[in-house]
Amino acid sequence: MVSLVVARALHGAPEVTDLCICRDRQLHGDRPTWNIVRSGMRVLAWRGYAGVSRSTSRRHRFRRQGLRPAPSGRSNWAKGIPMRACGVSGPGGDVGLLDLPDPPSPGPGQVLVAVEAAGVGPWDGLLNGAGWDVGLHPPAALGVEGAGRVLAVGADVDEFAVGDQVLAHEAPLPGGSGFWAERVLLTAADAAPCPSGLTPAEAAALPVNGLTAWQALAALELRRGQRLLITNGAGNTGSLAIQLAAAMGIEVTATASASATDRLRGLGAAQVVDYHDQDWPDQVRGQFDGALTAATGTAAAAMPLVRDGGRLCSLTFDAPAPERAITTTDLTVQPDATQLAELAKQLSEGTLHLTPEPLPLREGPTALTRAEAGRTGGRKIVLIP
Repeated sequence: MVSLVVARALHGAPEVTDLCICRDRQLHGDRPTWNIVRSGMRVLAWRGYAGVSRSTSRRHRFRRQGLRPAPSGRSNWAKGIPMRACGVSGPGGDVGLLDLPDPPSPGPGQVLVAVEAAGVGPWDGLLNGAGWDVGLHPPAALGVEGAGRVLAVGADVDEFAVGDQVLAHEAPLPGGSGFWAERVLLTAADAAPCPSGLTPAEAAALPVNGLTAWQALAALELRRGQRLLITNGAGNTGSLAIQLAAAMGIEVTATASASATDRLRGLGAAQVVDYHDQDWPDQVRGQFDGALTAATGTAAAAMPLVRDGGRLCSLTFDAPAPERAITTTDLTVQPDATQLAELAKQLSEGTLHLTPEPLPLREGPTALTRAEAGRTGGRKIVLIP
């Protein structure tokens, strides 16, 4: 049973209007890809089934019929040409440019996304068997965060349709490959809608750092009027944590280089201490209610500054053992679409500030080296496929 939906070809990629080729899911099998062009119109169906509509009501009607949208992404995808990527060819291998096959077709609860920008962080160096198991299956692209446009949705996905702009942090990676590529497979529940006011680079810069800052503050359970110490306040996570905490009415003291003082004060820090001074702990008034340590080796120095019964959250997995009834935690960021949607809303409204540095995908290896060395100048590097 076949129904027709037509997608108009525009600039080499179809923009869905009213119709495309569809098959009921019950008839789906290993069908050839159809690519029919007639009178300036392009009709696509992917592996035998598709379904999309310009109107919300028609989208829902297609979903009720058990149909999926046809891809409206790059023509390379429709032609099955390998996608460009930056990643690793084998376990423990060096980072470089790759040609990879497309991700698997989206299964139940999954979406396929055309990546428009992908975040780079020091954690990306841990993905290939070096400490953070995200289900990478080399040859594979690195990257656990990014933003882009939905190309196709699997069954039981009601929150997104083809063409929707999304951002996400994803770990583990359901397709075994990450965001440093032209396309990536995601769990729909981990993706958040991207506000119209954000560029892809801005959206891709947010997920890991924003969620880490949010979840660290939640672990510290601080209230208005309490005091917080943040080490590496000039980093992307630290600067977001300063902004979120200040908005909650928390008094923030941050460590950073002297050159970052004015910027961090502008973001809401009440005091900024130069971490180059080995005696920086003596320059702050102790008895903090909480400490968020985002620089390796600073958790031990921060511990004596936390009051009895306070909390310390380390982002560098070096939290000291509890003492004086202080709760200590090593935090690993978790995907959370609800939290990410709120962060994206604040970023689009200008109540959060984050500066991306877009680079072409081919500069991925250099970008990772800079991120691992902390040489980003307070900006978040993002790769543009």
